[in-house]
Amino acid sequence: MKIAILVNEDTMKRCTGKGCFNAFFKRIDAFSQYGPEAEILGFTHVGGDIQHKIEKLKKSGVDTVHLSTCLRGKYEGYEELAHELAIHFDVMGYTHGSAKGKTKDAINLKKK
Repeated sequence: MKIAILVNEDTMKRCTGKGCFNAFFKRIDAFSQYGPEAEILGFTHVGGDIQHKIEKLKKSGVDTVHLSTCLRGKYEGYEELAHELAIHFDVMGYTHGSAKGKTKDAINLKKK
């Protein structure tokens, strides 16, 4: 399983990625379904040229994109982005913490 994590651009100005990486390496929360063969091939924010980033992730062989927990909570286009990504990848709508959010639950989409 090849995974990419997309995070909120504004949050990246102060975030180290610790929550996302901790969940991945401990195989907890959104990453509890993966075995030791899973690897992270991308970690980036949603700012800039997202279409270019999608193409790079496809060329890298990414199967699943995780939208970070901060993206779910703070990004207005969260649902639209998830559906756009599902054209190319499976999409898990959070990384760490609960799948139940304060304002919205995590999206979980299979590739279309």
